[in-house]
Amino acid sequence: MVIAILTTDNRQAFRQYDSLTPWFGTAPEALLQGFREMPGIKIHVISCAQRPMRSPEKLADNIWFHSLHVPRIGWLRTFYQGCVRAIRKKLREIQPDIVHGQGSEKEAAISAAFSGFPNVITIHGNMKAIAEFYRAPFGSYYWLAGKLETMALRRTDGVLCNSGYTESLVAPRAKNVWRVPNALRSQFFSSRAEHPKNFRPILLNIGIFEPRKRQIEILGMARSLWKRGLRFEIHFVSHAYPGAVNKDEFFKQLAIAEAEGYARHLGLMEIGPLVAAMDAADALVHFPTEEAFGLVVAEALARNLKLFAASVGGIVDIASGLEEAELFPVNDFAALENSIARWINSGCVHPVKAAGVMRQRYSPEVVARRHLEIYGEVLNRRL
Repeated sequence: MVIAILTTDNRQAFRQYDSLTPWFGTAPEALLQGFREMPGIKIHVISCAQRPMRSPEKLADNIWFHSLHVPRIGWLRTFYQGCVRAIRKKLREIQPDIVHGQGSEKEAAISAAFSGFPNVITIHGNMKAIAEFYRAPFGSYYWLAGKLETMALRRTDGVLCNSGYTESLVAPRAKNVWRVPNALRSQFFSSRAEHPKNFRPILLNIGIFEPRKRQIEILGMARSLWKRGLRFEIHFVSHAYPGAVNKDEFFKQLAIAEAEGYARHLGLMEIGPLVAAMDAADALVHFPTEEAFGLVVAEALARNLKLFAASVGGIVDIASGLEEAELFPVNDFAALENSIARWINSGCVHPVKAAGVMRQRYSPEVVARRHLEIYGEVLNRRL
């Protein structure tokens, strides 16, 4: 089987045009790890960029990479028509059995839907829901992304939904849906490094800085715990894009918390340091207002961290059946604070079975095999 994967090369997203190595979102990267181990399939990864970039021909023995130069006029301002055309041209050369668009945030989904080949789309972030959350004005990025998402979903052969929440949003707009979780990268299933018990428990909060992730509110909750006499540290692993809403206020409050000794900002981390930071920590606090899947939740549980999270979106699916995971109503910060206080006072017990459950559900091999089953189903329907 020949499969074309359309996904964002983050060298374009972060304007790293001089870098020689493409890198992708965490979920597509984990899926590619699963495909690397499978005989009899050929993968062609296709990404668009606004500048020509030097790139490797292959990412693995059975994975080829194609970087397509598309001038800026061919992107969002023309509804990604330049990307759609460039990808269609490359696909005619490759002649894949199926095309898989990874995400509706940019060009991948709409390019898959208009590829001219059997195709499916994976939803990573629900752009229509995000547009509604931000009350995106007419013509803005989120408004356009939500409209293009709906257009792509109605045209594609089917949509892979990473959670029950995503499925509930997508099903009314799609011909076929399958519930398929995102895979975790293989590094999260490596042996856990041994660390001495922390003198003060370390809580992690991980995610791009934005209002939906509520870093300011989580910092306020930590301040309340500190004032109650509880001794701990909360480490924020995050990156704030220029112009991020309330970014300055967060870092102003964070500076005060750092001076008092209960908070730190670790910045954006590559996977190796991130796994090490998880192994050195005790718990993850993740309390967004909206979450399609919640990959960081599964990653933390794969390292046997205690979980305190909001009962929203895909987090509910990930935490199902895990007694060690504690979920709370989305706006109940009082319940979150009191639960963390009880956990600290009782000795900060870690889960012991969560990592095994995460491996069974979200390993790259398990998720890649499910993808192949779905591809076969789509192709059989086309016969």
